[in-house]
Amino acid sequence: MMKKYFIAGMLLALGFTSCKEDVETIEEAQEPTPVVVEPKMKYGYDLNDFELVADTVVSGATFNDLISDHIVEGQSAYKTANRLNEVYDLRRIQAGKPFKILKRKDSIGTPEAFIYEPSKLDYVVVHFNDTLAAYKDKHPISYKRKTASGIINSTLSEAMAEEGLGLSAIYELSDIYKWSIDFFKLQKGDRFKMIYQERYINDSIYAGIESIEAAVFETDETPFYAFDYVTDSITGMSDYYDDNGKTLRSFFLKAPVNYSRISSRFTKRRFHPVQKRWKAHKGTDYAAAYGTPIVATANGIVTKSSYTGGNGNYVKIKHNGTYSTQYLHMTKRKVKVGQRVKQGQVIGTVGSTGLATGPHVCYRFWVNGKQVDPYKQNLPSADPLPEEAMETYMEFIAPLKIEIDQLPFKEMDPVL
Repeated sequence: MMKKYFIAGMLLALGFTSCKEDVETIEEAQEPTPVVVEPKMKYGYDLNDFELVADTVVSGATFNDLISDHIVEGQSAYKTANRLNEVYDLRRIQAGKPFKILKRKDSIGTPEAFIYEPSKLDYVVVHFNDTLAAYKDKHPISYKRKTASGIINSTLSEAMAEEGLGLSAIYELSDIYKWSIDFFKLQKGDRFKMIYQERYINDSIYAGIESIEAAVFETDETPFYAFDYVTDSITGMSDYYDDNGKTLRSFFLKAPVNYSRISSRFTKRRFHPVQKRWKAHKGTDYAAAYGTPIVATANGIVTKSSYTGGNGNYVKIKHNGTYSTQYLHMTKRKVKVGQRVKQGQVIGTVGSTGLATGPHVCYRFWVNGKQVDPYKQNLPSADPLPEEAMETYMEFIAPLKIEIDQLPFKEMDPVL
């Protein structure tokens, strides 16, 4: 009898053990973790929800050509074109530009939207719904603060390119110093460093320089500081000043063209390449490619815009009672007599009209009616920072100056 109870007890214990093990097995079994798909937002849509058809506009294509193979029954290419044309002129659609079609993930791939991108930043959308909504928008822009340092071996553009800086950075830096530094006289070993902001579209596509906060350009062992300072808080207008609060702008630009070279300087005696005789050259020649913009070096009024056999197409500007300038051998003149022009305004394009052997602009400079060499003149500066703003300015630049001073200059490669 006792033996039976013992066997029964053992079986019962085994039964409980078995049940316990089964329960534990059930508890350990877990539901599979759901896969979380991060939204991929672009153009106002989550691209995860659609099939994306990406293409490029081919030469001669019409809007109908772009979408006719994709629309389904009930959708009208004609109505879609009319609605899109309300926000963006369809005649401006260009060959080589990208466009996209978003299709629903249904059995027939119903188009949801047409997207055209006229630039890296801008896009236009027409949504294939009952009302055919169309709108223009821009991709989000983000900014990255960076620093750079470079040294001149040949030209500024090459020095900046060696540091991975694009054309926008070159233009920005040269624009800051165009009044105070003669880029035609840079020497090997001159160097620069700067603190700047870069633009990025959708956090990934580089879109150039937004601004240069601070810079220092050292030429002939003399440092030239530049700090971007807002002078009008209402309009957001800003200008560049040095470490003493002096404006970097001058009454005159250093040259009427960017990125050219001086092919002939002002001189009392030079052999003329066309007339084949020795004579004075009362101007400074800047060699540049045909069509290069020529700008007014200071504000003024156009007194002549004409053509002569020697000057070719030329423009003369009176800046005040003391100074006048003249620009010769243009391909085209873009201003008229009596027109007011601003410093940096395009007044014509480089050519070789008149007595010229190649494309260049001959820049002539008058002081009190006498032609002189502009590089030997003590030219006036622009308006300085107001005295009452000086204390605030010096407080503003103090941390920036410390930061840029601590940024090391790049040293010349010993091999070079």
